[in-house]
Amino acid sequence: MVTRQRPATRLAAAGLPPRLLDRHLLGIAPMAVVLLDGLGRVLRWNPAAEDVFGAPYDAVAGRPLRTLLHLPQEHRSAFEFGDRQLRHVWTGVCLVSRLDDGALREIAWWVYPLTGQGDARGLAVAADAQRIRENGHGLALGDVVVTPPPPTPLTATSGVRILRVEPTLVQSSTVDSALLRRRLAELLPPDLDRPQIADQVLARGYPAVNVSVTVRLPFAGHRGTAPRARRVRSTAPSPIAPAQIVPAPTSPADAGVAPYAPYAPYDPSPAEALEHLAAQERLDFLNHVGARLADTLDPVQTAQVLCDALVPSFADFAGVQLLESIVSDQELPPAEADASPSLVRVAMRYDEEDGHWDDLVPLGELIRMPSRTSLAGDLTTGQSINVARISDRVSRRISSHVGGRDLRPLLRGRALLVTPLIARGKVLGTIFLLRRRDRPPFGEPEVAVAEELGRRAAVCVDNGRLYRREARVAAQLQHSMLPDAPPVVAGARICYRYVPADEAVRVGGDWFDAIPLPGSRLALVVGDVMGHGLTSAAIMGQLRTAVRTLAPQDLPPDQLLRQLDDLARRLGDECLATCIYAVYDPVARRCEIANAGHLPPVLVSPSGESWLLEVPPGAPIGVGGVAFETVSFDVEDGSQFVLCTDGLVERRGRPLDVGLTAMREFLSGPPRPLEDVCETLIEGFSTAGRHDDDIALLAVRFEGIPKADVFACTLRAEPAVVRETRRLARRALETWGLHALVPTVELLVSELVTNAVVHGAGDLGLRLIRANALLCEVRDDGYDLPHLRRAETTDENGRGLQLVSALAEHWGTQRTPTGKVVWFEHPL
Repeated sequence: MVTRQRPATRLAAAGLPPRLLDRHLLGIAPMAVVLLDGLGRVLRWNPAAEDVFGAPYDAVAGRPLRTLLHLPQEHRSAFEFGDRQLRHVWTGVCLVSRLDDGALREIAWWVYPLTGQGDARGLAVAADAQRIRENGHGLALGDVVVTPPPPTPLTATSGVRILRVEPTLVQSSTVDSALLRRRLAELLPPDLDRPQIADQVLARGYPAVNVSVTVRLPFAGHRGTAPRARRVRSTAPSPIAPAQIVPAPTSPADAGVAPYAPYAPYDPSPAEALEHLAAQERLDFLNHVGARLADTLDPVQTAQVLCDALVPSFADFAGVQLLESIVSDQELPPAEADASPSLVRVAMRYDEEDGHWDDLVPLGELIRMPSRTSLAGDLTTGQSINVARISDRVSRRISSHVGGRDLRPLLRGRALLVTPLIARGKVLGTIFLLRRRDRPPFGEPEVAVAEELGRRAAVCVDNGRLYRREARVAAQLQHSMLPDAPPVVAGARICYRYVPADEAVRVGGDWFDAIPLPGSRLALVVGDVMGHGLTSAAIMGQLRTAVRTLAPQDLPPDQLLRQLDDLARRLGDECLATCIYAVYDPVARRCEIANAGHLPPVLVSPSGESWLLEVPPGAPIGVGGVAFETVSFDVEDGSQFVLCTDGLVERRGRPLDVGLTAMREFLSGPPRPLEDVCETLIEGFSTAGRHDDDIALLAVRFEGIPKADVFACTLRAEPAVVRETRRLARRALETWGLHALVPTVELLVSELVTNAVVHGAGDLGLRLIRANALLCEVRDDGYDLPHLRRAETTDENGRGLQLVSALAEHWGTQRTPTGKVVWFEHPL
């Protein structure tokens, strides 16, 4: 049977953790059981009571126990159960007179009140505390007898000497209640209602004793040396079990296993059994802490978990210091340990009410270890430092390494253990452990446990470091492949969001983009590469780059998708992606769109009506052999246009059409800010903040460019038209109040018009647009695109585009279905 343990137990220092008592170590001693009626008279008296009190049952039946044993007056009320029925359990030790020879014996008592049918109103359990203290009780590890039961002294066999016996109670919730119920039932006479009495006893606490013992426990020597014994004085509870209840050892034949001759079954000695259990307990501790360390991939959190696991069972103070390079994550740890390392304290735990540790050894402090010191030596040699008691000189040396703060009152007289964190041949930091003065120093088994924990924690820290580097690389890759801030364009407002499927990976194959085009137009694209991870992200980056390259060539949407499809097939058979591409013209207020197996977009009118646009679905990019189709539609100013990937609306067990319909209905209603639209879509269509697939969301508000900010005319291609275009451009600029731009714009317009007259064909078109910048376009029906070339000193031509390139902020050319357009932009 088991009971509570005192905090001052030192069994762990001897290689046998205190919990071993709770799980395996049982005491075997005679337990006297006496049933009493409401007046405290004896109703039953078991054989153990005859041995303890020196009289048979016939001689005591019906007599009051309090007067029969001459109990002290102050304890007699505990054995009365009439109208003043005891409501709680009474435990204590008192002297009683034996009935045979009158000798005084020290008896430990547990007295329980009883309810229910029958006359029994009290249960008194007693043990001969004097016999236990003088001769010791029998010990059993589980059901295996280690030492014989009394009266054989334990000192002769196990080195255990009983010093003091104190009755106590143990709650069945902390141990195996089935075991307690079985052992308690064996104490009671067979004709009683054992389950009912056992339930009442277990509800109030099971009888047990605290003992103060001196224990000689073995442990395995370092590196296979012979076992030796250690004498440790300890105060811990010792359970008491009824006499003659330990079952006999089971033979191989009884267990259904035939013995293997000629070898006899192995029968471990008591020392070997204790040594085995101590090793098993240390292994359980290592496995328990190791499992907790494996739950995190963050180096700092791993260090804190280690400190929490070591305090208070293993040490009273635990601190973890990691190399500065590990914490800053700026470089790899050095292949060879630095002779003068820089450490950062990242985790700490202590089992003291005094809060000076937080002030004297704060978290995040940078510690520089001077070379040729013992504390720096464990980082260079990889060996632990074990100091039985910290002297004043050592405490001053440690204080000098932490900013000169005086740590001597906290360190002096304590036990110190410093263990390095080594993973994959590299030292990552140290574990700093302390024990108070009233606890024994760290023994060899505990040093081995700390070193093993250091190795396991170091691997977890290194894995976390590697994961963090990989996650940072993946995040940088994703950041480089996706646009940062939405572009500021005339006639439209843009907002987008990207949510990865897995925060541990942070990369995927979804992409989106908004690309300004000549003529103040805007290209919108959303795509989804099949698959996840870095491979999909790399394919996505190539496709996005291709779209950004092809879009300024002003290809129709279907032709751009055709070019993208050809590229995907050249990249390989595994390069498959869906894509939708649209071009918005804010002057014409018209949108052209083509689809390659992607979800249809949602268009929301200024009045709040929403539609899923009927765009030909097409085939995914990379399939090949399937034609794409461009459709166009007019849009009103104030309309909203939403493009997304299937990660937003697709759910397991739900058709995709249902999700699209839900999104369309969600977007219906009065227009809202685009940021609110994106946020509410992400939050409203996610499940507990988790997503099975990447989410790319692109929302655009079409605002158009006012007609008053656009000037356009068509002129005949003849030399006199140059002067006319300068006049028209000057009048438009003056109308808009842009007088300062007149000289420069007149010069640039005349150069473009002259080139169109000389090298172009058909009529000329001039268009000026006042938006974020002044855009000037000259159109003709010629197919040859002008290009910038170097003009020699004697050349009469070739300097017009050089002037345009020098004076304009941007310039370029684009093809049209009937010819070409040459344009330039000038800041307002």
